[in-house]
Order: sequence, then structure tokens, then C-alpha cells
Amino acid sequence: MLVGILKLSLFAGEARSLKDKRRIVAALKDRVRNRFNVSVAEVDFQDLHQRCMLAVAAVSNDGRYLNGQLDAVLDFVTKDHRIVLLSHEIEVF
Repeated sequence: MLVGILKLSLFAGEARSLKDKRRIVAALKDRVRNRFNVSVAEVDFQDLHQRCMLAVAAVSNDGRYLNGQLDAVLDFVTKDHRIVLLSHEIEVF
């Protein structure tokens, strides 16, 4: 069994308040979950209204599949016009 984790550091420039950020992040998390069947959680910067750290997790028995799935999630997230990707990290173990 292998576990893949994608960490995304994001900037939500449109967010003018924590409420705006929560709305943007919740919609993004829902779309990622529904499209890729992965787990998604906000893991850092909960108190900042324009920063967000998301963690995406998936489990498989094939490392190449996990890398491909997490790369697809990364590509999907970068296409969202409401956020800017600051950095990312993929780990498979």
C-alpha cells in the first residue's frame, strides 16, 4: 500500500475576508474531492484571509498511478482563476 500526499500553498487574492476565503477554499475542496476521489483538508493559514495550505491525500498500490493522480489534481487546481499556486510538494511513501 502506498500513500500519496500533495501539499499546496495557495494565495486567494480575491478574498477580502476570512468568509470570502472559506467560500473559495470550500468550493475548491469540493470540486477536487468530487472529480478525483481524494481526501482534501486545509492544514495551515486558517487565520489568514488570503493564504491557504491544502493537503490532498490518496491511497493506491501503484506509485506511478498516485503520481499521475496528484499531478492531475495539481493541474486542475492551477486552472482555478480565483487562486494562485505559490508552491507545491508531492510525496509518495
